[in-house]
Amino acid sequence: MESMAEAAHSDETVRILIFGDVVGRPGRRALKEHLPTLRKTHCADAVIVNGENAAAGIGVTPDTAEELFAAGADLITSGNHVWRYRDIHEYMGRQRRLLRPMNYPPGAPGHGHGVFQTDGGVRIGVLNLIGRVFMEPVDCPFRAADAFLDKISLGREADVIIVDMHAEATSEKVAMGRYLDGRVSAVVGTHTHIPTADHRVLAGGCGYMTDLGMTGCYESVIGMELDSVLPRFTSKLPSRFEAAQGEASISGALIVVNRRTGRCESIQPVRRGPDLDATPDPL
Repeated sequence: MESMAEAAHSDETVRILIFGDVVGRPGRRALKEHLPTLRKTHCADAVIVNGENAAAGIGVTPDTAEELFAAGADLITSGNHVWRYRDIHEYMGRQRRLLRPMNYPPGAPGHGHGVFQTDGGVRIGVLNLIGRVFMEPVDCPFRAADAFLDKISLGREADVIIVDMHAEATSEKVAMGRYLDGRVSAVVGTHTHIPTADHRVLAGGCGYMTDLGMTGCYESVIGMELDSVLPRFTSKLPSRFEAAQGEASISGALIVVNRRTGRCESIQPVRRGPDLDATPDPL
């Protein structure tokens, strides 16, 4: 009898689950709880997770990265907080499945892109970028994307290309989606921790979503305890952020790509947990 995963592949598609910023222990716990079932029910061939906030809400350590891999992540992307702990520098040099944004200046540890192969032999290229608007100065993400695509392109070195655009400004994320439409399979945003409702397939076949949301506790201020954040707004006094410790939700998307053309056929939100409306399982 044909399995669900085999049936999903009968139409030449590859199915990728991708989840937004994992925040602290609650986020790691939620990923571990929900991911095995989600991978099975969505017949996912690969799982990508943004882990830049996995360690106590800011940064990632070798131990927390390994915990995400053990939970079922095939590849981890990151962002501006990835350098929080110094021991991650050496780890990133030897662990190619943990990416940092490609458009950091030359000399930054680790790698900003990678190509990995699914059990079914599909080559998935992943590009990690970081925005410049309202963030620290870095190299141009648009030029970095062009440099990546000069080396790794659809149908040549990769069957599927997914871009994690880690940025503050929604306009910059939208611009990147439009800029890469027709050249990559999907562009999804991370960093702002709030899932957006603009998931769609652009004219050139690029799946797009401005922000995947976070995998963390939504009874918070973007994953941080209320009392650790409010003083910054009410008094402008500095305060130390602390990751919220309640029950967490998992938030991301399922991207379905035609493995022959590299074009996205559909992109839909995937959410589980106490604070967000759960999305339905696929039929």
